[in-house]
Amino acid sequence: MKKRLTLTDILVTVIIAVVFGIVYRLWGPVNDSLKLFPLQVNELMYGMWFIAATVAFLIIRKPGVALIAETAAASGEFIVGSQYGLEVLIYGVMQGLGAELVFALFMYKSYSIFTTSLAGAASAGGSFVMDWNRGYMADLVGWNVTLVIILRTISGILIAGVFAYYLVRALEKTGVTDLLRPSSKKDFDTLDS
Repeated sequence: MKKRLTLTDILVTVIIAVVFGIVYRLWGPVNDSLKLFPLQVNELMYGMWFIAATVAFLIIRKPGVALIAETAAASGEFIVGSQYGLEVLIYGVMQGLGAELVFALFMYKSYSIFTTSLAGAASAGGSFVMDWNRGYMADLVGWNVTLVIILRTISGILIAGVFAYYLVRALEKTGVTDLLRPSSKKDFDTLDS
């Protein structure tokens, strides 16, 4: 299998990103409604904003896809009218970079639920960097910062990790992903010739 991104890889990544960009836009009001509840309950839903990176990587399985997908999804969210404004693009880059670093750590050869969950947690780490630099977390007391970190990381693991993994597994069962990454050695050899 070639590791370079093809035009098809990029187009599929962008399509995935557009879908999740719309999901991200719709997710904002859901997240905001949960802010009414105490103890940072909304943080348990935050992982949805990391899912484009993990889903795209599990489908395409090539270097750079997680970063491209998350950045493009953030761009899509912005284009359709994100309530968070232009800074969603920087969040997208940081969150995508977190996931991309985990996949790189495994040399882009691990597609397990463990690796995907680590990528979800690392995306949460990217969002913490942004939140800290924007001053969102500096106003919180120590126990509350700890709660945010724990709940958002759990969310990244469960939504962008476990849920993304099983979502792609369900897509694989339909045969849709066979168009992008044939499963047999013969198919790989055919593509390489």
